[in-house]
Amino acid sequence: MFVDAPIAVLTDEQERAVTHDAGNLLIVAGAGTGKTATLTARLAHLVESGVDPERILLLTFSRRAATELIDRAETLIGGSLASRCWGGTFHAVANRLLRRYGQAIGIAPDFTVLDQADAADLLALLRDEHDGRPEGTRRRARKDLLTQVLSRVINSRTPLSEVLDRHYPWIRDERDDLRETFKAYTARKRAHHVLDYDDLLLFWAALHDAPQTQALLIGRFEHVLVDEYQDTNALQADLLEGLVGTGATITAVGDDAQSIYGFRAATVRNILDFGTRFDADVVHLTRNHRSTPEILAMTNAVMADASERHEKDLVAVRPAGARPELVSSADEHRQSVAVCERILEHVERGTPLTRQAVLFRTSHHSDLLELELSARKIPFVKFGGLRFLEAAHVKDLVCVLRLVCNPVDELAWFRLLQRIDGVGPARARRLVSHLATERNSLAAAIELGLLPPEAVDGTVDLVDAIDRAAVPGLVNAPAAQIECVRTWLDSVVGVQHGNRDARLADLDRLQGAAALSPSLSQFLTDLTLDPPASTGDLAGTPHLDDDHLTLSTIHSAKGGEWDVVQVIHLADGNLPSDLATGSPEEIDEERRLLYVALTRARDHLYAHAPLRYHHRPRRRDDAHGYAQISRFLTDEVRGHVDEVAERVLDPRADLPVATDAVANVDALVSSLLD
Repeated sequence: MFVDAPIAVLTDEQERAVTHDAGNLLIVAGAGTGKTATLTARLAHLVESGVDPERILLLTFSRRAATELIDRAETLIGGSLASRCWGGTFHAVANRLLRRYGQAIGIAPDFTVLDQADAADLLALLRDEHDGRPEGTRRRARKDLLTQVLSRVINSRTPLSEVLDRHYPWIRDERDDLRETFKAYTARKRAHHVLDYDDLLLFWAALHDAPQTQALLIGRFEHVLVDEYQDTNALQADLLEGLVGTGATITAVGDDAQSIYGFRAATVRNILDFGTRFDADVVHLTRNHRSTPEILAMTNAVMADASERHEKDLVAVRPAGARPELVSSADEHRQSVAVCERILEHVERGTPLTRQAVLFRTSHHSDLLELELSARKIPFVKFGGLRFLEAAHVKDLVCVLRLVCNPVDELAWFRLLQRIDGVGPARARRLVSHLATERNSLAAAIELGLLPPEAVDGTVDLVDAIDRAAVPGLVNAPAAQIECVRTWLDSVVGVQHGNRDARLADLDRLQGAAALSPSLSQFLTDLTLDPPASTGDLAGTPHLDDDHLTLSTIHSAKGGEWDVVQVIHLADGNLPSDLATGSPEEIDEERRLLYVALTRARDHLYAHAPLRYHHRPRRRDDAHGYAQISRFLTDEVRGHVDEVAERVLDPRADLPVATDAVANVDALVSSLLD
């Protein structure tokens, strides 16, 4: 993906934002208006004005973004900021503050951080412990849904009953069971000195509330810069208010039109109400440096119908170009053909695949397109869907490493024991209490008959691998510790997971990344708080000859830009999703999602709308339903595009008609009846 390049000369509106010195500030930065350059310049301006970098806090939504901003500011002013300026995600900064000050509020500095998958596993275990009904008696909420519900309750500061009624009505009958599970989950975390993502923010807020730690934080930060403010939730906004209470001045940068993470409890209200809540000045950035005027005319028209927004129309800096195209296709297959034809056409014109992207609402929307791309030998990479750390083989490695650091990690034991022949979930639960107390309890577990004979060798190998990696001489050599456990893990990957070579390559990348970390515990913390989306995040910049097309969900494409962008499945039910049209707020977010997709395009933009969907698109029958073009593509929007029909009729309609065929058949039937 390509992000905004630095802007050598600031525009007047950017200059006003960069040099603002009258208190809190909101920079409403439309797509492609130089948000990154403006925030970088403001950071550099603060340092040049005499602000101590150690009293500047930069909050972003990935560590990579924070590092990039600091590096670019260093380029502008010279000198080193990276080791002095506080920068990172909300969760990473909370982790750092709690390890420094947390003991004053009862948080031991050696706490462990649960990632989202670990939290889901622990919730599922506790639910099973507290639910006396036999398994299979009734359908229950899946474990990932449990984490979503609890996280939304905490981050939105909304009571459980209200969250269930509004967002998860199909499980509101489980309210009492969920409440008891969540209480047990909290108790288990406290007993084992474990924090999850939401705890990090909650206890950061507690630092502001406790008198003894609040005094330590007064004046700690003079300026706080917040990137992508439209993606914050209610708890994060409260944290910023707490920082203001300790003497900090807030500069927030964001775009309400790109607020698309409501499913993570982010709320567009934060950026819409920022000026009032923080008594802030507001500067609008509207000069778009990315797209052509024709593309912006379409995107402005899409957002014009939003029910509530910061009023702004983007103005193109670039000269005129091609009008966007709205491409109607007969069905999903013809849509895939049309997309591939345009990809190859632009390659012939000189646009490499790396400068082209196909975007979609949901990961499975690209299924048929991927088949067509493969048939045409067009290489592609896909972003969105399964997160890298959620892949089974990666999670296995992380769990082994957690046991090296903490041999009583129940969740890690529970997962890894099930990788051994003869051990299922029920037996793993019984084994956990033995293996999580003392490493030498393996012999007792065997003697008690908790391990079937076929599982003994595999369990012994696992414990031996953990012991080898935990020797004192390897404490500061995380890559060597990973090498010790790979002997066991590589055999598991080879037997239990498909695509062995690709999975082992992922583990090689992780091992290489660990070599750059000072310790295994630090590596695991960084991996948990700022997880890579794919091995590409670990590999660095691709080689110049790695030409490939980008396929991406719109959520994953946010922040990227390409010369040629094609957006597929613009039909009601897909975009907007039929699962996100229950309220005006949800529909508005779906509109913003389309806006984000369209504004990724620099030179050429294609919007694809199939006219029918086959119920079983990979089979030979013809059962189908007809689609309605997305409600967001109104007549006003379509006035800014060229409409193209891609074989929307049956291709046989182009054949010449034999006008005497019917008469001949009728004559034949008549003769047979005589």
